[in-house]
Amino acid sequence: MGEGGVIGIDIGGTHFRAGKVGRKGVVQNFVKLPTTEVLHSGDVLADLTAFIRNYGGGEPGIQAVSIGFPATLDRSRQRVLQAPNLRFMERLPVVEGLSGALKLPVFAERDVTMALCYDIEKYHVPEEGRMVCGIYFGTGIGNAISMNGKPLLGKNGTAGELGHIPMDGSEVPCGCGSVGCMETLAGGKYLAWLKKEHYPETAVGDLFLEHGEEAPLKQFVDRMASAVATEVNILDPDSVLVGGGVPNMAGFPRKTLDERIKFHTRKPLPAETLNVIYTEDEPEKSVVGAASYAWRMLQCGRMGGR
Repeated sequence: MGEGGVIGIDIGGTHFRAGKVGRKGVVQNFVKLPTTEVLHSGDVLADLTAFIRNYGGGEPGIQAVSIGFPATLDRSRQRVLQAPNLRFMERLPVVEGLSGALKLPVFAERDVTMALCYDIEKYHVPEEGRMVCGIYFGTGIGNAISMNGKPLLGKNGTAGELGHIPMDGSEVPCGCGSVGCMETLAGGKYLAWLKKEHYPETAVGDLFLEHGEEAPLKQFVDRMASAVATEVNILDPDSVLVGGGVPNMAGFPRKTLDERIKFHTRKPLPAETLNVIYTEDEPEKSVVGAASYAWRMLQCGRMGGR
């Protein structure tokens, strides 16, 4: 890439996405593959190294590799801690292993942080001196918090786990090891359960189109609103970006979600100044966001493990 580029990678439990991204966010050679097709040998670092090399990691102009993981990472962002959907990646020293093999700066972050980086830029959300929250309803609930343009990490690097707020009375086991987490009742897995138990003849993608006015789905949307309002009431952010596959389903009642978020948010403040931005679910989002994250790190002198 003439202007220099970053290889952005988004590793999901089902799909592996990658693209070569320039400073203006233009993606070249975007690929979407089954994750098992890339990570297949049992040696994750060897598989990732081989993919990146074959994809162009050694080409002139490639300045870094940036990877979003569906996982928690340590505070230094060097090692994967817990990956409920990809257990074989846990305790993986990804930055040290890849940067040493590739001789390139390597950056690792949670995939939801990469998505928030993308959305902040796409929707022109001010960051300087402000707090921005991203809440993404997909299979679970992804959450990232930006403070003055930097991700909120927490003591252990695991801040922003909104999906794991406990729900009173729930005994549903969660992939994190706890029981009754918010995302087990307000995420996509619960929608799949609703389909099986209440609407077996309806495709998951049509649930809101065909049954959106029925009590089970109204309760589901209200739980989503409670999750958003919980973070708003604690943090009083400047902006909240809400996205993911669920709010982008056909027939999803965004107006109702918006009303219920405001209903559950503390009055008069922050309810009266609440700024919610609904984001689109795009296939290249986390790849471009990963590259955006890398450009930010390179600009501030972070060298990604090198």
